[in-house]
Amino acid sequence: MNIIWLGHASMRIEIEDQVLLIDPWLTGNPMLPEDQHDAALKGATDILVTHGHFDHVADVADLSQKLNAPVAGMYELVEHLVDEGAIEGDRFNMGGTIKRGNVEISLVPASHSSSIFENGNRKYMGSEAGFIIRGEGHCIYITGDTGIMADMDWIGDYYRPDIGILSAGGHFTMGMAEAAYAAKRYFNFKTVIPYHYRTMPILEQSAQVLIDGLPDVKVIEPEVMEAIAF
Repeated sequence: MNIIWLGHASMRIEIEDQVLLIDPWLTGNPMLPEDQHDAALKGATDILVTHGHFDHVADVADLSQKLNAPVAGMYELVEHLVDEGAIEGDRFNMGGTIKRGNVEISLVPASHSSSIFENGNRKYMGSEAGFIIRGEGHCIYITGDTGIMADMDWIGDYYRPDIGILSAGGHFTMGMAEAAYAAKRYFNFKTVIPYHYRTMPILEQSAQVLIDGLPDVKVIEPEVMEAIAF
C-alpha cells in the first residue's frame, strides 16, 4: 500500500486493487507542479470527495470524465458533481459503507462547512465528511477538513484506525497542537500523516509541534509525490 500526498488536502492511495484519489485539486494547487499531474492521476479507479470547497472539488467533474473514474461522497455533493458531468459512483451518507474492489470505504462526520460558489451565490452541499478506508490489513482515517470534535471518540473506538491522515494546518481546520491532542485523546494510531498545511502562508508550515506532541507515534511529514509505503 502506498499513500501519496498531492499537496494541500489531495491524496492518492494505492490500496488492494484500487487507486483512490481523495479531493484531487490540480488547477491552481501551488504544491503540485503541472509536469507531475499525469503521474498523480495515473491509473486512478475512483475519486472520493469530502466537501464542496473549491480546493477540494474544483477539478473533480473534469477529472472524473478524463479518467473514467466514478465519484463517491456525500449525497448532495455527488449529485451536484454528476450534474457538472462527473461519473456517478455512490451518493451515500454518514455511517454508510461502500466497497470498491477489495476496499471498504465508510463516510464519517467532520466539523467544518461544505459549499460551492455558483452564479454569484453560495450553495450548500450537504454535510462535510471524512473517510475510513480499510484494506491490506490497515484502517486509514482521513479526517477531511475538521476541527476537534466529540465524534472522534466513537470513530476511534469503533473503527480503531492505525493510520491517521489529519488536517492540521490551522485557521480553517485543526492546527498541529489540536491534531496532536485529538490523536492522543481519541485514537491509538501507529502512524500519523498531517495534511492541509504548507500550501499558503496562512497555514502552518511545519509539523514539528505534532511530532513533539506524539512521541510514541510515527509522524511522517509527507513530501509531494513521494510514496509512503506500508
